[in-house]
Amino acid sequence: MKQTFKQTGIALVVATTLAACSHNSSSTQQNAELSQQDAQAFLNNVEKEMVALNLEGARAAWIYANFITEDTAALAAQADQKSTEAGVRFAMQAAKFDDVDVTPTQRRQLNILKQSLVLPAPQDSEKSAELAQIGAELGSMYGKGTYTTKAGEELSLVDMSAKMATSRDYNELLEMWTGWREVSPQMKDLYTRQAELTNEGAKGLGYKDLGAMWRSNYDMPADEFAKELDRLWGQVKPLYDDLHCYVRSELGKTYGEDKVPQDQPIPAHLLGNMWAQSWGNIYDIVAPENADPGYDVTKQLAKHNYDEIKMVEGAETFFTSLGFEPLPETFWTRSLFTKPADRDVICHASAWDLDAKDDIRIKMCIQKTGEEFNVIHHELGHNFYQRAYKDQPVFFQNSANDGFHEAIGDTIALSVTPKYLKEIGLIDSIPDESKDIGLLMKQALDKVAFIPFGLLVDQWRWKVFSGEVTPENYNTAWWELREKYQGVAAPVARDKDAFDPGAKYHVPGGVPYSRYFLAHIQQFEFHRALCEISGNTDPIHRCSIYNSKEAGKALNTMLEMGSSQPWQQAYKVVTGNEQMDASAILDYFAPLHTWLKDKNQGKQCGF
Repeated sequence: MKQTFKQTGIALVVATTLAACSHNSSSTQQNAELSQQDAQAFLNNVEKEMVALNLEGARAAWIYANFITEDTAALAAQADQKSTEAGVRFAMQAAKFDDVDVTPTQRRQLNILKQSLVLPAPQDSEKSAELAQIGAELGSMYGKGTYTTKAGEELSLVDMSAKMATSRDYNELLEMWTGWREVSPQMKDLYTRQAELTNEGAKGLGYKDLGAMWRSNYDMPADEFAKELDRLWGQVKPLYDDLHCYVRSELGKTYGEDKVPQDQPIPAHLLGNMWAQSWGNIYDIVAPENADPGYDVTKQLAKHNYDEIKMVEGAETFFTSLGFEPLPETFWTRSLFTKPADRDVICHASAWDLDAKDDIRIKMCIQKTGEEFNVIHHELGHNFYQRAYKDQPVFFQNSANDGFHEAIGDTIALSVTPKYLKEIGLIDSIPDESKDIGLLMKQALDKVAFIPFGLLVDQWRWKVFSGEVTPENYNTAWWELREKYQGVAAPVARDKDAFDPGAKYHVPGGVPYSRYFLAHIQQFEFHRALCEISGNTDPIHRCSIYNSKEAGKALNTMLEMGSSQPWQQAYKVVTGNEQMDASAILDYFAPLHTWLKDKNQGKQCGF
């Protein structure tokens, strides 16, 4: 993942021209006196302040993540508060130029400032303070959440997630699933109030509600964006439906069809993940026969004496083979690659850009595994993106839309194929195509299975923000969407006040989720397009763009644009199209889809 801060959230989104805020007559008269020159002076001042805030905030966050103490936490929180307050101020000041005739570039920069507030506060100091307090309380409830088992063992979310990943005991999985959801009911009233306040804040910036504000981040009308997501889902759904049908059948064999009815949604606790958002942890249950590719990357890394640094150097070589400049020396001296023995650190893998120039780093507690080798390629994808747009104005130092950053990292990881592993000498031969089904199944359980979940989280929130879903129906609406899109159901009856959405971090954390849906669509289209540019003749699931200067040139051209243009223009650089196309996912998984259809013959699919 890419590490972001609230202050760099100012460049987190791209925007369309916005409807003017409603002002009273005196403020309209005042704003009419503002000029294009005033707008430029304002933007110049903001840019200077943002550069300083970004560096201060990034350093404080880096120190906290690598030296976790009460003091470093306080310093990071102080810097975060400072940048948040500045972001509010920038947004409110930018809104004053809504009716001013400015250049297209100035309008884009002003819009980015306005839309940098993910949870906009009302223009009322008491309500603003209340909103901040609610956010802190919700975060604390989630972060401190634990469950004490029937046996008296107190478990954290990490503990419970580990059991969900590995246990095959139906009742133990059910206890973990229901246990974690005891954390969220007390969030409901706070979340309801947070939605009221942020809606008021969004309206103060000229939007119908907060959902409309979030959907306005994508260089198209808000309602058109929602339709676009549904269109993309419609492309992927046939593949998902066949994957769902096969997985449900295999789970029925494991747990019994009395527990997994073959004409009903899958019970949510049986898919290896606390939220049933990715299913890779149950690969052992659904793995195709004779699908072992004949090699184990983890063992091959050990055989070839790869330590943590050599793994990172290997991933760097992927990028230099595309024509990118090597990482700066400071990357190697300032990154965290292994878990220190003498202090607590946040081990979650992340990519950092501290100074918007060349101080790029990763933070990982690298394990010498094949999975981590993939993750390193992903994280460096973020770093090379960050360096590519460093010469853009600070407003545009981000990805073309908020799905691009994750998509780029994942696009690179898609090139870590057996062909690539052979080229770099990690394996001796490429398995024949009969082994592809197992490799594709592993990827589909993570990537294809995630797509409907990536869509529905914000679908639910948009309905909440618009008032279509009221507090008494929060939980009912959540499970209606889970069943509609995922074909997944709560394993036991849920009380209407249970507030199960709060059991997913991004809901109490106020983090928009459509970006993850977009990233899962975009990565496959980027991969397909780059493979075509590279002259690849293999099926795209076997393609690696390693060593292709042509693919590297096209990729870098897109990355250098940052968010300076509508994302459609950046998309066109690589794909040749301004509209996303999920057919690349169908192309990638075509052999698996054929195999699934064969396995599903005679079964009652659907939910």
